[in-house]
Amino acid sequence: MKRSEKQDFVANLKDEIKNSSSLVVAHYSGLSVSETDELRKEMRNNGAKFKVTKNRLTKLALQDTQFKNIADLFEGPTAIAYSDDPIAPAKVSVDFEKKYENFKIIGGGYEGEKIDNEKINFLAKLPSIDELRGKIISIILAPAQRITTILNEPGAQISRIMSLRSKNIEESKQV
Repeated sequence: MKRSEKQDFVANLKDEIKNSSSLVVAHYSGLSVSETDELRKEMRNNGAKFKVTKNRLTKLALQDTQFKNIADLFEGPTAIAYSDDPIAPAKVSVDFEKKYENFKIIGGGYEGEKIDNEKINFLAKLPSIDELRGKIISIILAPAQRITTILNEPGAQISRIMSLRSKNIEESKQV
């Protein structure tokens, strides 16, 4: 990579990291190309990004960001997963670590705080943003559904009574 390409890479990575709320650092040595592609695809599907980067360039990109205090994690063959969704990188990384023994999470950052594997596992257990939105919508809609049911119930009761009476009248005619 030429010097200008490195500067562009660092600048682009810095912009992406600045807009992220969480970042997971992992060792990926021993993963096959297809396994790495699978991880990238899974990250993309969940709104996160996964990159294998040079440690020196990543450390430069981390300067002047909320993740500057995790620079010491970048030793050996490292990769990063990051997103503006605080849960997506952790969730996908933890699931992937369970499937492949060559993928090891070594730490990360959340909203500027350095976090360890225990906190990453905690984040991974939380529901995603979309799941939370769905729960909130169902909570908001529940009272309206109950009101509709209550308002419709008197009419439904009258309908059931009329249906029973008509059946009784038909049965009495047949006898």
